[in-house]
Amino acid sequence: MILLVLSRIAIMIPNLIILTLLLFAATTSFLGTPAAIMLGEDASPETIAELNARLGFDQPLMVRYWTWMTDALGGDFGRSYSTQQQVSEMIADALPLTLELALWAIFIAFVGAALVNSVTVFKGVVDRLTAGIGVIGITVPNFFLGLLFIYIFSVQLRLLPTTGWSPWSEGVLEHLRHMILPVMTLTTFYFSSFSLVYKAEYKSVQNNLFVRAARAKGLTETRISYRHILPNSILPLITYAGLSLGQLVGGAVVTETVFSMPGMGRLLVNAISARDFPVMLAVGMVIIVGVMLLNLLADLTYSLVNPLVRHNG
Repeated sequence: MILLVLSRIAIMIPNLIILTLLLFAATTSFLGTPAAIMLGEDASPETIAELNARLGFDQPLMVRYWTWMTDALGGDFGRSYSTQQQVSEMIADALPLTLELALWAIFIAFVGAALVNSVTVFKGVVDRLTAGIGVIGITVPNFFLGLLFIYIFSVQLRLLPTTGWSPWSEGVLEHLRHMILPVMTLTTFYFSSFSLVYKAEYKSVQNNLFVRAARAKGLTETRISYRHILPNSILPLITYAGLSLGQLVGGAVVTETVFSMPGMGRLLVNAISARDFPVMLAVGMVIIVGVMLLNLLADLTYSLVNPLVRHNG
């Protein structure tokens, strides 16, 4: 297990350098210098050059990247150009909400796909239901699905708040009421895709010899499904869930914007609108590191479930 962790970390380090370098170059070079954006079109070249020098943008790209990267690894992302607030404080305020939203969605979609698609009673009805949800979840964009849920559950039925967010300090029930629609929006897509992966593996496993032997012993279909088929069908789902974490972060950004939630999504959208480079870079780096760590967690989970991976790793 230790060798597996070390090998994954050894792969992550060069990937982190390459991805953050591309992020830094794309953000600070292709969008224009911050001085020109901050001062406007009427600013003189001398004024723009002076502000660029003060911000360090008169130095070569690799020098600027090295300075930013070393500061970022120490937790210093600089100050926001638009608010002059410490970017690390802005990230600390927004990140917990995005993590909560993503974890709720991935957990419900993962557990729901495994349990619901293992039901043996009324199997045909369950398959048609999950297929219908799958069509909706995969074909309908996140932002439209969120607006549809707002129209149904907030405008028409008046059961849930339309947008916004309520912290835990204002009450557990009020917090959960504000989280239901965003979590439903994210979960619908991932439940759909997870169900497709799980059902394909489930149909493959249910024809194996050990399943036929369990039936020959007189075990009920429900017991066979949950005790024998499910544990052997869930491995590809773990792998797919790990690969989907990057998409989950992107989906959370869109969902937070639709529901006006003060998470990483709205922080990134506001930073792009204001050309706030320090915030854009910080959010991008947090997403890159987060996806890498979550993929590492998925690999470790897979190795714990599948001993062959653990021994070969």
